[in-house]
Amino acid sequence: MNNIKKFKRIHVIVMDSVGIGETPDADKFDDIGANTLLHISTAKNGLNVPNLERLGLSNIYKLKGVNTVHPSLGYYTKMQEASCGKDTMTGHWEMMGLYIDKPFQVFPDGFPDDLIAQIEKFSGRKIVGNCPASGTEIIKQYGEHQLKTGDLIVYTSADSVLQIAAHEEIIPLEELYRICQFCRDITREGKYQLGRIIARPYVGTCKEDFTRTSNRHDYALKPFGKTVMNSLQEANLASIAIGKISDIFDGEGVTKAIRTVSNMDGMDKFINILDENFTGLSFTNLVDFDAKFGHRRDPIGYGDALEEFDARLSEVFAKMHDEDLLLITADHGNDPTYKGTDHTREYVPLLIYSKQLKNYGSLPIRKTFADLGATIADNFSIEMPQHGQSFLNDLQ
Repeated sequence: MNNIKKFKRIHVIVMDSVGIGETPDADKFDDIGANTLLHISTAKNGLNVPNLERLGLSNIYKLKGVNTVHPSLGYYTKMQEASCGKDTMTGHWEMMGLYIDKPFQVFPDGFPDDLIAQIEKFSGRKIVGNCPASGTEIIKQYGEHQLKTGDLIVYTSADSVLQIAAHEEIIPLEELYRICQFCRDITREGKYQLGRIIARPYVGTCKEDFTRTSNRHDYALKPFGKTVMNSLQEANLASIAIGKISDIFDGEGVTKAIRTVSNMDGMDKFINILDENFTGLSFTNLVDFDAKFGHRRDPIGYGDALEEFDARLSEVFAKMHDEDLLLITADHGNDPTYKGTDHTREYVPLLIYSKQLKNYGSLPIRKTFADLGATIADNFSIEMPQHGQSFLNDLQ
């Protein structure tokens, strides 16, 4: 590296679902024309994101209201997913060096009758719902029914996930967890291979006051291979997971897990981490972009959330040390103006900033998200992942 010391800390922020234009293989995913950031900026008649602008966001793809800048504050490019999928786990696992050749199963029309029958037989309870839904909305719809009948509320999303909502006074936590573990056991592979099973407990007396509790529990698949996070942990380096990162990797390679309740809480937790003395990685996921605005097809709310995130970057820049490297990216697209409610197959932005960088500008388009993990491994001189090419020496 020309005049650049290796970084003591690398911070990765994943803006969940913030894509930046269809990939060359978008036709295989029926996503021709998707562009999350472009269509949000158009719907809002311009985005006000001065910090992302300075980092070169509009240099990657021209967005309404966002200027192209020369010079930029750092380096910028976009990444194309190599794996066969467009879900959260696939994107994050690829960032850390794994490829998914066979996508996790998704069930946009609900789960098959034979899978539902197995769950009903094991639990001794009937199932209602069995459809894609917002977690808060489905308990409004079926919560009072569950209070009367004890039926399980099962639902899914555009991700590879089976979720069970259960009132804590009707279906005790121990029972709910046992049912979810059974669901995990029968969906590890084959035609029902699911990324996650999630227990979603709630309390309340009627649909007006039902509230989900903090007793959520995720039953994820463990990564099928060694990730860059595993290598960091083995080298006694930090691998700090903020938000749902720990759940995505089922705790594998995580040295410290910090839960969050929103994008802004996630930024609070990340900014607090900047005050800690460690060597290694902090890895943050900001899920509201996807869950609250992408799937719900709300481009205005999505744009507002991007502007809120951008405002927090001023605090991040102020707290970063000279030996810090910041990588801002995404895991897939979720164009809120597109048909349906599913993720979209898109490039994702990659914005790179450090106070010790002397140069700036465009990097070549990355052919895999795994380049991010390879760069982290290269920086910390740990085992290189099976996939990915480091861009560390391109940073000057």
